[in-house]
Formats: sequence, structure tokens, C-alpha cells
Amino acid sequence: MKTVNIHEAKTHLSRLIEQAVQGEPFIIARAGKPLVKVTLVEGEPRKRTGFLAGQIDVPVDFDTMAEDEIRALFEGGAT
Repeated sequence: MKTVNIHEAKTHLSRLIEQAVQGEPFIIARAGKPLVKVTLVEGEPRKRTGFLAGQIDVPVDFDTMAEDEIRALFEGGAT
């Protein structure tokens, strides 16, 4: 893995970052002593949608079921 000193990193930061994006991480050192490793940050983890497909049934009135009772809880009054 490539090691660059702080001055070189400041001078060529754009180029070094582009190389890290392309899969070439690098280390920034001060006086020859490694300080930090610069690598590509991976994207957000993939969301697991549809993993219960076919295993549950959603009622047709799901969006409106119990709306009167819920409204009464917030606004007061009889259910």
C-alpha cells in the first residue's frame, strides 16, 4: 500500500482521493510514522425488502383500519 507524507497528501489530495475511489487506498504518514489510512467508504447496506413476500397477508383496508378508534385516542371521546 502506498504511503505518502502529509505535505505530499496536501499537495496531491484530489489525485490521491481519486485513486482511493478506484480501489487504491493509501496511508498518510508524519516523519515516516503512519497516521491514517484512506480508503473508499462503502455505500449504505442494502435494504432487505420483500423477505416476507408470500408469508403474510395485508388486509385491503390496512391504511384505514381502526381509524375511528385511533382518532378517538388522540382527540378524546367515545370509540
